Amino acid sequence: MGLNGLLWIVQGILALVFLFAGGMKLALPLDALAGPIPIPGPFMRFLGVAEVLGAIGLVLPGLLRIRPGLTPLAATGLVIVMTGATAITAFGGDVALALIPLTVGMLAGSVAYGRWRLVPIFRSPRPSKVDDRGRGHSRTMAQISLG
Repeated sequence: MGLNGLLWIVQGILALVFLFAGGMKLALPLDALAGPIPIPGPFMRFLGVAEVLGAIGLVLPGLLRIRPGLTPLAATGLVIVMTGATAITAFGGDVALALIPLTVGMLAGSVAYGRWRLVPIFRSPRPSKVDDRGRGHSRTMAQISLG
């Protein structure tokens, strides 16, 4: 397994983590989401939507080969979310617990860099109009008159 396979595994794990975390922020009542530092309810719901969309963006563009450049952007957005989560957890007084969002953010950063620079996912090639001799089907007027 190469770097591409490792990135796919990390992307899949991160997608599951963020689908779960974002889904919980969207499904649970706001009272159940209270943490050490109070966060406004609408902002908590916004974070849930951002995490769910980020999870989808980690996997779906690469699987469908449609706009694969969105994968490093989704990972970068999740790095921003996890930077905030690390800061809030650390300022809430539990520095040891802040290592969890820090680690998740570093994994998301690794996916962002890996898919942007090291092993980008390319779009699937569109069917070309090339015959078996390597020439296109469109011919110029000179080719048509010469036979």
